[in-house]
Amino acid sequence: MRKKLMKKARAGTLESGDVLVTIEPGDSLDIQLTSPVINQFGEAIRRSVHEVIDSFGVTSGTITLEDQGALECTIRARLMTAIRRSLEGEEGVSQ
Repeated sequence: MRKKLMKKARAGTLESGDVLVTIEPGDSLDIQLTSPVINQFGEAIRRSVHEVIDSFGVTSGTITLEDQGALECTIRARLMTAIRRSLEGEEGVSQ
């Protein structure tokens, strides 16, 4: 089931070892990533992001990740939280 991001939402911080995820509604899917480790782990981070958004059925919106060296589990958790916050109020999304 495809889901539309309903509102702007954030999760995370800009502290070392964390990631700030910002999500905004949009007509197409746009993923923006900044990271000090983008050369080493950029593709792995993008793969994880796509796996998470696919699991939620999200097909459009702007997703910005400002990574500060976060572990993959942290990136996934922050992204899931931001998506849930953006989808809040949609049927079938737990709050």
